[in-house]
Amino acid sequence: MKALLMVTGRGMGGDAVTALNISKALTKKGVKCEFALDRSAPGILMEKNGIKWHKIRIPQAGGHAATKLKLTKAGLKTSIAALEAVKAIRKSKADVVVGIIGGGAIIGCISAKIARVPGVGVLNTPTDTRVCTRLNANIILPESNIFSQDSLSENSYKCYSPINPDIIGGKKEEALKKMPESFDPTKNTIIFSSGSSLFEMMAQAAKNISLGEIEANILVVGHPLKDEFLNLFHKTSIIYLGYVDWVNDLLNLADVAVLSDDGVMIHEAIACKVPIVALNGVKYGRYHNMSRIFPGALMETSLENLQDTLKEALSNIGSMKKQAQKYGDDVLHSADKIADIIIQEAKKGRNK
Repeated sequence: MKALLMVTGRGMGGDAVTALNISKALTKKGVKCEFALDRSAPGILMEKNGIKWHKIRIPQAGGHAATKLKLTKAGLKTSIAALEAVKAIRKSKADVVVGIIGGGAIIGCISAKIARVPGVGVLNTPTDTRVCTRLNANIILPESNIFSQDSLSENSYKCYSPINPDIIGGKKEEALKKMPESFDPTKNTIIFSSGSSLFEMMAQAAKNISLGEIEANILVVGHPLKDEFLNLFHKTSIIYLGYVDWVNDLLNLADVAVLSDDGVMIHEAIACKVPIVALNGVKYGRYHNMSRIFPGALMETSLENLQDTLKEALSNIGSMKKQAQKYGDDVLHSADKIADIIIQEAKKGRNK
């Protein structure tokens, strides 16, 4: 059996990580995997894993932050992109197409329908949810606006974001080796991350805490969307680590993680039993109410209230770790659950 995974984005962030983690679970179950990315995507994460990919058009509309204008422009490009994707399906001889989030999900589900191949959408935005739930079977991730609904359609399945189970195998000692001399092992360590890309609000949050009342090592990760964001760290004690591919080691060093309220890293932190403070509105003002997904293990806050919320989290590290442990098993096995659903849908297509 072969799966073709169509991935939105630049091939270096959360969407690519989601695709890789699903593919690893599929591969363990005997499914061969190929990938398709937008022709403009640098695909850094894919290259690091020695993966080649089909280059097609995958229009983006901005995910949760999509405007009517962006949606209209993306919609006009969709027909051409879907036909191009059909060619990739036929070239790969895929038995099932997996559309990964946003444009990847929409192009994947539409092209699978045209090619008469089973399709599965992995959804977390309002637009991909609205389109794809009418076409194929779907995996509904926590950021989706319908995840909290009590009942879903027959072909929709709620799942945590898929993570690599190896995340829990990180070593604190390895992370310590990468720390500069300014790192103080006697202090608490707080990680600030908005994913593979560093957003301005997250950079500002790190600066505010570094200049505030909390005595801690402040570590910031992610490639800045604009180089000027790094100017915020001048004359602070912040340790800026840039883009890291050793998150498993890093999370073992953290006492608390300040994260944007979305994405794979929240699930990775939960699996590693790291207390989370979710900073709302980091990415284009969007809000996912992640405290409803992981109550007790995650606190939400605004930029203005971050210091007080962090103090509370640092005072309750033990109880938050215990709460995270409740969700850890299900999070660790989410990729396997998703892989089983994909295989099930592919087999249904064979039997039609």
